[in-house]
Amino acid sequence: MTTAAAPFSGSKLACVRGGRLVFAGLSFTLEPGAALILLGPNGSGKSTLLRLMAGLLAPFSGRLAWGATAVSEDPEGHAARTHYVGHHDAIKPVLTVTENLRFWARLHQPHAETAGRAVTAALDRFALAHLAAIPGKMLSAGQKRRTNLARLLAAPAPLWLLDEPTTALDRRSIKSLEAVLAEHRAAGGMVVLSTHADIDLPGAVDLHLDRFAPKDDADDEMVL
Repeated sequence: MTTAAAPFSGSKLACVRGGRLVFAGLSFTLEPGAALILLGPNGSGKSTLLRLMAGLLAPFSGRLAWGATAVSEDPEGHAARTHYVGHHDAIKPVLTVTENLRFWARLHQPHAETAGRAVTAALDRFALAHLAAIPGKMLSAGQKRRTNLARLLAAPAPLWLLDEPTTALDRRSIKSLEAVLAEHRAAGGMVVLSTHADIDLPGAVDLHLDRFAPKDDADDEMVL
């Protein structure tokens, strides 16, 4: 599993969506092995912050950095060390479960043999081996979510950004995810996730996005 050698941080971040200032004055520092849980009501900016952290959105102001290097100075490097799993499951309907995972694995691992082993391990870990040859369009909501999360193991990256990862999962699958998250952190990986459900993430720090709403003028830094 890929480890993170430098902290990931944000300083005085502000984001504007649709002409509206979503949050401002938001700072954080995420050390290797740490986890951050994004909390807040709908519209407080949880998904927006995750997309900003992934480099899919540019901050209106402020700075994201990996170690001492601004993310904006090395966007390709940041994409390579980041795994973003959003609300919608990125499952190609005509590809099998294995083919979907292999697609992601080869993006992060150029060697076919290494990618193949990673895919097999991911299938087993998320209880998908019996669905390996099933097309994406035939999967249930929970099976699609597990396939999407299996990308985390099929295509290793040090920074995991997860938007409501427990959606459509049963309790057994949530336990599997919790174990995978713990192992990732133990190896030096980082986790940022948003959730409305309980998830066991020992030592994680809660970041309440509503505290950074524009009316609050919040400018406090959180260090994990």
